[in-house]
Amino acid sequence: MPGTRIPLEERGDIGPIPNPVKLARVTLHLPEVYLVRHGQTAWSLSGQHTGRSDIPLTRVGEESAIRVGHRLASLTFARVFCSPSQRARRTCELAGLANMAHIDPDLAEWDYGDYEGLTTAEIHARDPNWRRLRDDAPGGETLADVSARADRVVSRLRAAADKTALFSSGHFLRVLAARWLMADAAAGAWLVLGTGSVSVLGYEHALDSPAILLWNEQPG
Repeated sequence: MPGTRIPLEERGDIGPIPNPVKLARVTLHLPEVYLVRHGQTAWSLSGQHTGRSDIPLTRVGEESAIRVGHRLASLTFARVFCSPSQRARRTCELAGLANMAHIDPDLAEWDYGDYEGLTTAEIHARDPNWRRLRDDAPGGETLADVSARADRVVSRLRAAADKTALFSSGHFLRVLAARWLMADAAAGAWLVLGTGSVSVLGYEHALDSPAILLWNEQPG
């Protein structure tokens, strides 16, 4: 009869309908890279450009490094790499990961050459048009130099299948993050990064989609 509903299981053209199948949610475990910027130093506090000068952490910097350790304590890292600078190494030590850390010269901060130890205001007194993470450092590294180092690090990280931790400095990590995203190194200028911070690089859905999963977290 018109309007009469026939149960699906009685429709001979499609046969019986099986019970619904509950699909388990599948989580794809993709590699992650934890970036840790070293804790505060006297020069980071004063705004002086700190490239290859080996400046120690302040007391505040050491306290923030300990908080980083608490933040990372529940994680298992397959590998840990650290800049040669004492500020990065001390942060790694206080975070509890020094025993498995490997020193990687490619993680060193930008060599600022003639601008080493100067504040941005002092640099602009010499060259009003100079911009960090865009322009080269006279007597030091060019943006292309730093980008090339970051690319070597990214190439090694791409081969990883699990969690990696890196301890380094702010401007280098900003370039590294930009290159991880396959953006120009100068895009790091948009990625402000505080001392004693934790950030995470990874992927969205697949290995051909690099992404920033967390940026500039300040562990409390």
